[in-house]
Amino acid sequence: MSQARDHAGDHRPMRPFRNRVAGPGAWTRRRTAAQLAAGTPVLPVLIVSVIVLVDLVGGAGTIWLPLLAAGPALAATTSGPREVLGVGLLAVLLGAMLGIQDGVTGRELAAVLSAPVAVTLASGLASALGGRRERVLAAVRSVAEAAQHALLKPVPATVGPFQVAVRYSAAAAEARIGGDLYALVPTPYGVRLIVGDVRGKGLPAVGTAALVLGVFREAAYDEPDLLAVVGRIERSLSRNLGSDDFVTAVVAGYSQSGHLEVVNCGHAPPLLVRESGSVVAVEPTHPTPPLGLRALSGEAPSLQVLPFADGDQLLLYTDGVTEARNHGREFYPLAEGLARHVSDEPGRTLTALHDELLAYVGGRLHDDAALLLLRKPALPEPASDAGRGSGSRSVPSHSAVEGAPGAAGAGSRAADVVQAADVVKKENSLDDRGDGGCRSGAFVAGARP
Repeated sequence: MSQARDHAGDHRPMRPFRNRVAGPGAWTRRRTAAQLAAGTPVLPVLIVSVIVLVDLVGGAGTIWLPLLAAGPALAATTSGPREVLGVGLLAVLLGAMLGIQDGVTGRELAAVLSAPVAVTLASGLASALGGRRERVLAAVRSVAEAAQHALLKPVPATVGPFQVAVRYSAAAAEARIGGDLYALVPTPYGVRLIVGDVRGKGLPAVGTAALVLGVFREAAYDEPDLLAVVGRIERSLSRNLGSDDFVTAVVAGYSQSGHLEVVNCGHAPPLLVRESGSVVAVEPTHPTPPLGLRALSGEAPSLQVLPFADGDQLLLYTDGVTEARNHGREFYPLAEGLARHVSDEPGRTLTALHDELLAYVGGRLHDDAALLLLRKPALPEPASDAGRGSGSRSVPSHSAVEGAPGAAGAGSRAADVVQAADVVKKENSLDDRGDGGCRSGAFVAGARP
């Protein structure tokens, strides 16, 4: 309070506080300096300075002057055309000063300095063309990134009643997607998902993955039967793939009956994690060939129904995970790794699993790898009413009063609530004074004490 009065009694004008160390002006100056430092060709200028210093110390005349062309040549690899021309101009001017100081004739000096001039012009043109190519490449990358996001849409952390996490690593450099695919969609028939692996790599594999995902997202909403979804994907691939192309996939769905349906088409078996922590591989009861090869084998896919209780988790993956090898050429033990890192948060589980996988292979995967973890969280138990003591009394709730038969309306219901509250209050006061239950009964009957 005294501090507030002191401030109130002080009527001197308050000047705005200006931080001279980290104010807006200082921040702008630091940012400009950082940008200039990032674009300044420090190493080329340093090389030119070293050559000039050597010439000054040794006094060797025109011997060192042609080496000044190394400055603009090196600047072309790290800087833009303006920086290249600046370094070249600096090299030519310093070379001319050194030549005049050493007494070199004009014709000889011009011949010596022609090398830095020619290298500067050529380096400036190369830097301009390289910058143009970089801009074109950046535009192509932005388009490719947009297409990749449209193909493999980000999966939210919660889909329907499930917690979901996805980790994907493409083996191709500068790529976000490859031959592996995944999708998870909520449908009128429950949550459905697919994880698959396309034979091959590169752009053909990406095109096949786009075809499979498009058909799956459409059929998952239309077909009430999960086998019908797989059938539509098979028919589409048979029309569009070559004779040697195929796709291994696991198509799963959580039906409204509370069971997990799995159709495995030549893919690695999913891993089922029970709430107790045990990890079990879901091996197919009737092995089915990959998608696109049904016409060759004539075998139809089979539906496998599994119980999926609260707290259970299902991990779907591609062979880029299980076929990853360390330096000793040993495969990565996925089931053991999942048992070590399993938790109640799928995102944390996959992050730890993916980091361990990269460390196992030495930092980089040689094949596309996809991980999709589905967890059904346990429902919170309803809070049970604790037993009350013999002296406690229940107060009629508002909903109970409203639902009483013979209620005349909103006003009578409100009056009943007030009257009930008054009765309990008076009863409690009598109990505190030890008047017994007789007066309590009098109050309930409405008689005066």
